[in-house]
Amino acid sequence: MMMSGSVDPTSAEITRALPGDDLVPHPDTVMDRAFTLPAPCEEVWPWINQLGKNRAGWYAPAWLEKFVPPRRRGLRRIETSLQNLAAGDVIGDWGGRDATFEIVVHQPPHVLVHRSTRGRLRISWTIILTDESGRATRVHLRFRINGVRHRRLVECGGGLIDFLTIAALAAGLRERLTHRALR
Repeated sequence: MMMSGSVDPTSAEITRALPGDDLVPHPDTVMDRAFTLPAPCEEVWPWINQLGKNRAGWYAPAWLEKFVPPRRRGLRRIETSLQNLAAGDVIGDWGGRDATFEIVVHQPPHVLVHRSTRGRLRISWTIILTDESGRATRVHLRFRINGVRHRRLVECGGGLIDFLTIAALAAGLRERLTHRALR
């Protein structure tokens, strides 16, 4: 069971087809990240389900959130009012003031697929939770984008930002799940 802080996907994760791949069939860039959390899918799903701007926020570890204004910090609890997400819902995104994601696939506790159109950009973002022996969950995130003007900039600069934000998400979720289990 892989429990390291890495967000590197396996080669099998990178090459497998995921729900939502068809939303951006010819991407300019694909970013795959994956990590393992110390809880079953049913415990991880509520955190994923409430993730997002104007929702539960983005989960970063406590040491990093000290540098974030209190109102912008991610929730440290499951919020029942944020658990009613469904296909067709539109949620805010940090990709710009008016950036949003539409929920395309919502299959608790395993699959969440988002899509967005921003000018000429077509984006899909898939989150897959896979059970690992009932004691851990493998989280695989795939971001696909088409219509970019500067592909290398998106791959390098966007790739670095994606890596850092997903690493913070993994650490923040791991921290929340561990603290919740200790209660």
